[in-house]
Amino acid sequence: MHAQPIEGYESLPRARSYRLLNFEWAEVVTLESFPPQFLLRVGGTKPYANMSVDLSPLVYIRQPEYWGIEVVGRLRGAILLPAEVPYDVSLPLSGITGTRGVEVKGRTTPRSWRCRGRN
Repeated sequence: MHAQPIEGYESLPRARSYRLLNFEWAEVVTLESFPPQFLLRVGGTKPYANMSVDLSPLVYIRQPEYWGIEVVGRLRGAILLPAEVPYDVSLPLSGITGTRGVEVKGRTTPRSWRCRGRN
């Protein structure tokens, strides 16, 4: 019944300019506000100086237990500039948290955090 929209999305061609990246640390920061707001921060080392790094939430039909958020790098331009450069990116988690938290997905190891205070 609800599978058709996601199947249409999944059938689209994948971009070749984006790659999953490793990350060295990640944290969910609680902002001093009422109601509480959460911010995901992720950091590591990117392999190219001209690579931009983003946090990209996955698409779901209904709210999952842990919302997947990918760490992705994108090369801009036609020339590679190999150089290990640190990165630190953030993403507000409003509207993209699962019932128990988020799962950061890098190239190798996903990590999960509870960010809502639920057990």
